[in-house]
Amino acid sequence: MILSERNILFRLILIDKLLIGILRIGAMLAALVMLLILFFLAHESWPVLSKLSIARFINDASWHPLEGAYNLMPMLSGTVLTSVGALLLTIPLSLASALFIVFYAPLHLATFYKRLIELLSGIPSVVFGFWGLTTLVPLINQWNPPGASLLAAILVLTMMILPTITLTAYTALAAVPEELLRNAAALGLSRWGMIRGVALPAAKTGIVAGIILAAARALGETMAVLMVAGNVVQYPETLFDPVRTLAANIALEAAYAMGGHRAVLFVSGLLLMLLVMVLSGMAGLLKKQRYA
Repeated sequence: MILSERNILFRLILIDKLLIGILRIGAMLAALVMLLILFFLAHESWPVLSKLSIARFINDASWHPLEGAYNLMPMLSGTVLTSVGALLLTIPLSLASALFIVFYAPLHLATFYKRLIELLSGIPSVVFGFWGLTTLVPLINQWNPPGASLLAAILVLTMMILPTITLTAYTALAAVPEELLRNAAALGLSRWGMIRGVALPAAKTGIVAGIILAAARALGETMAVLMVAGNVVQYPETLFDPVRTLAANIALEAAYAMGGHRAVLFVSGLLLMLLVMVLSGMAGLLKKQRYA
């Protein structure tokens, strides 16, 4: 009997070590793929980066690569404005949805609503873009032409990143210990007082991490934004002006770009990669702080 138990324990230890080895290899492969992508972008960008100063990408008169003008700032501003605008709309809507699911909705309604949010997260980006192009852009055009604009891109991105923040906030709020909520209720706090004073502070790290991940997706979104933003390289003066993002610019011009033009598109990709890496790093730090 003792020998049999030892054999079982030995096998469990071997399985555990094997599983740890497989997970380590998988993590190393994932990190290697990211490093290879970063190296590839830097290598393809080098023909331009080695000849031009960084100031050229900021101070050039316009974006005309065939004429040697490489101003990326209008597209960088379009990328940031669409992402920030979408986040400003999405964060309150997502938090309201998560709070409704966890604290206010009856069980059957909460389950149904959560399933709808999960379904929304699975819709391909091109479907959002097609909906925006055929429905949203004409509506905005009736209000203030041309329709394809910064506002259309913000609204489409809002729909796309809403499930990310909602589901992350739901998970963080649902993980708040019941003891904290019961203690708050015993002190006589109202439901909103309990949410504001206990639940939200306890779930803050997870909610912020979800916002950062949603921001990373918004920065890198291509097809949906390309279909509704108008794709004019300019600094928008109003929400109704067309814009072009860095990701959309790569998709539009990569098919025919050559020489320095092609290398500058890789500079755009490298810039997007660095922005997303910074946001992902911030999310990782927040998660470490949560479990520290």
